[in-house]
Amino acid sequence: MGHLTAIDDQLVAEVTEWRRHLHANPETAFDEKATSDFVAAKLEEFGIEVHRGLGETGVVGTLKRGTSPIAVGLRADMDALFIHEETNLEYRSKVDGKMHACGHDGHTAMLLGAASYLARHGDFDGTVRFIFQPAEETGDERCGGNLMVKDGLFDKFPVSAIFGLHNMPYFPAGTFRMRTGPMLASIDTFEFHVVSRQSHPATQFNVPDPLLIAARIVQEMHAFKARYVNPAEPVVLSITQFQSGNPSDRQSVHVTPEKAVVRGTIYTLNDSVRDDFEAGLEKIVRHAAEAADAGHEFIFERGYPVLRNTENETQFAASVAREVAGGDAVETGMQPIMGAEDFAFMLGSVPGCYVLLGAAREGETTPRQLHNPGYDFNDEIIPAGVRYWATLAERYLEQAGSRP
Repeated sequence: MGHLTAIDDQLVAEVTEWRRHLHANPETAFDEKATSDFVAAKLEEFGIEVHRGLGETGVVGTLKRGTSPIAVGLRADMDALFIHEETNLEYRSKVDGKMHACGHDGHTAMLLGAASYLARHGDFDGTVRFIFQPAEETGDERCGGNLMVKDGLFDKFPVSAIFGLHNMPYFPAGTFRMRTGPMLASIDTFEFHVVSRQSHPATQFNVPDPLLIAARIVQEMHAFKARYVNPAEPVVLSITQFQSGNPSDRQSVHVTPEKAVVRGTIYTLNDSVRDDFEAGLEKIVRHAAEAADAGHEFIFERGYPVLRNTENETQFAASVAREVAGGDAVETGMQPIMGAEDFAFMLGSVPGCYVLLGAAREGETTPRQLHNPGYDFNDEIIPAGVRYWATLAERYLEQAGSRP
């Protein structure tokens, strides 16, 4: 084993500097060119072999020691969000309308810190793959995790297991949470249009009212969830956009609109429930529109699948977390969270585990929400994150070498 005491104040200070540099220079999905340049340059500086271009802007670093054929993958996401930062930080975003509001700057920096440590001090027999992924935040199948897998990530860089990590400002700093099986939900988006003709209110009885029809459809969708889906199945149905008419044109208040457009999302932990909702919501839209003699269109787009941790890898990740943070700081039976993560695509190809690293700031009674213009990654958890990654890599290859 290497000496984890080498993860000292100097390394933590370097990782903090890297994190703040990334925070000040955010890049969104598939535009992470400068970010990828930065990551690749650091890996090369550490003496790690670098491959670029998977998933367009992804970076894979390979560090091999000894003769063992076993490899382990460690993944961090790199992309920022289309959110305008509202902080007074010295290192606040230099790009209007973009910021690291989810902590991917911290994820990338911590994995670089582990790469630096392992390149200098790592004592293992095998291979560590440092996987820096773009475009986690797209929410649809054209995301970095899926594209890297489709581009041959695990064919070109095979691993026995893959591990991921996300900061979580709602849990105490330095604690770890995880579970075997479904941990994060799938995400799907839907959209429907109800189409009619414009009409003066005095004669609107001659044409279908798309706004009224769409409102009824929204009610029926919630009724479908409440009465036609097993209430034991976790499902989050959200109507997030409803547009009809032109609110900027005050004169149009005198005209019944010709079209209504509604969009929403569905999160669930069950693939069959996804199928039920796709079929059920389409039927609701079609029947309501046809009954009113209106035109309609329904679009259902699959996003990320359910994120499922495998049992052996979750038990292993928990043992590493206990070594890093102590047994009282590790929870292995957390409730699933009804958010989504494209790391699910990687877990659909190889076994692995995704963990949450608590990042709540001491003394804060209201956590800094993710995807919020006031969010900032908590640098106090950098030592825990770097130690977790470095320990996980060494322990995994050590245990793999001892297996018969």
